[in-house]
Amino acid sequence: MEEIVNRVANSVLQVFDLEDYYPEGPRFSIDISQWLYEGLVLREKDFREQLKNHNWETYKDGFVALSCSTDAIVPAWAFMLITAYLEPVAKNVFWGTIPQMEIGLYQEILQKLDYSSYQDKPVIIKGCSRKPVPQEVYVLATQKLMPVAKSIMFGEACSAVPVYKRK
Repeated sequence: MEEIVNRVANSVLQVFDLEDYYPEGPRFSIDISQWLYEGLVLREKDFREQLKNHNWETYKDGFVALSCSTDAIVPAWAFMLITAYLEPVAKNVFWGTIPQMEIGLYQEILQKLDYSSYQDKPVIIKGCSRKPVPQEVYVLATQKLMPVAKSIMFGEACSAVPVYKRK
């Protein structure tokens, strides 16, 4: 009986799995309209008092997205003040929605990666994931890999779609 050989494992093909870089931790969204008078007006004294009495431990070791769901005109310092409360307990704080936060998290991570191990090699950016990987992150990964990779494909080794090949 002939031995089954995993040709993918033995090839020079490098798999770049964005799921490997997914930052673990709970995600939270804070809509600051809850602390505005009628959801629209920031009364500084009341706002500061509500923040002071809020349980910030709820966000411990989590990623927090700050936003305002109403058409209120909120001064920048209001988000800064909330961030000052969150910074000691949360892993990271972003302005925007949770999907926007996911993109920001990946941007930070992908900016810091060393891509030298992909130098002059064919790379496949893994397509299937169980964790949320926004489309924008695939675009960013492609941009980061293009200067070093010989070629880039998307998907799985058994059904990869060619994306880029260095000339």
